[in-house]
Amino acid sequence: MEIIIADHAGFCFGVERAVGLVEETSRKHTGVYTLGPIIHNPQIVRKFAEQGVGVCEDTDNFSNENTVVIRSHGVPKQTYGDLSEKSVNVVDATCPFVKKAQNSAQKLGQGGASVVVYGENNHPEVQSIVSFIDSEYFIVSGEAEANALPFREQYALIAQTTQNSESFDKIAEILKTKCSGLTVSNTICNATNLRQAAAISLAGQVDTMLVIGGKNSGNTTRLYEICKGICPRTMHIETKDELCKELFKDSRKVGITAGASTPGYLVDEVIEFLKEVTNEQD
Repeated sequence: MEIIIADHAGFCFGVERAVGLVEETSRKHTGVYTLGPIIHNPQIVRKFAEQGVGVCEDTDNFSNENTVVIRSHGVPKQTYGDLSEKSVNVVDATCPFVKKAQNSAQKLGQGGASVVVYGENNHPEVQSIVSFIDSEYFIVSGEAEANALPFREQYALIAQTTQNSESFDKIAEILKTKCSGLTVSNTICNATNLRQAAAISLAGQVDTMLVIGGKNSGNTTRLYEICKGICPRTMHIETKDELCKELFKDSRKVGITAGASTPGYLVDEVIEFLKEVTNEQD
């Protein structure tokens, strides 16, 4: 059984930066919390909890004795003011690409356009982005919702940074029929595009595909959906513990990819498991 790993898989720059900031902050301070899970990976969140880093969603629970790390997905604009009023020590681990999307949202809103955000309505990143928009805005999760939008004189389109570029382009085409003028700011980060392209390429070469990452991770779920459409035997797992050797008895080529918030050690553990399966097959 051949094991093939996607060219682009696992931690992206923004996640690696956020995890590093939590590690650094926890060494320097006590009373450290992340405002929401630092990333969407239960294993990493659990690891930090064991090191004394808490997770809290409500700024009311903080005092000036706390140090708060803002998650990689960002937080609503008002949250910064709430933390400042409490004199909380803040370490901002918002992904720079999310910051770019927030800035684009604010600028486009100030230009008077109705802003369309392509993303998951309840995702913390999307909620952080729309908080910077002072004009009318809409959140759409796909083409059907874009088709249902009313006509406006001016639309502006941006995206959650981990969305699918092909779908983004289709939504842009739909919006052109819904307004007199459309401004497009593609805020999908390059790491997402590279990861999805590598997964698409690999899924077409294998008979079994493994997508590793948190079940609560939007970008990992999108990788799974993309791969599943190409390779029917695609599985979304968080750890090797979800696998059994019988799953691979008919497999000749197994592909592996991982979400942007998946640490390398979880990928390595899956690879080691598959090597054991291969050795037994030999």
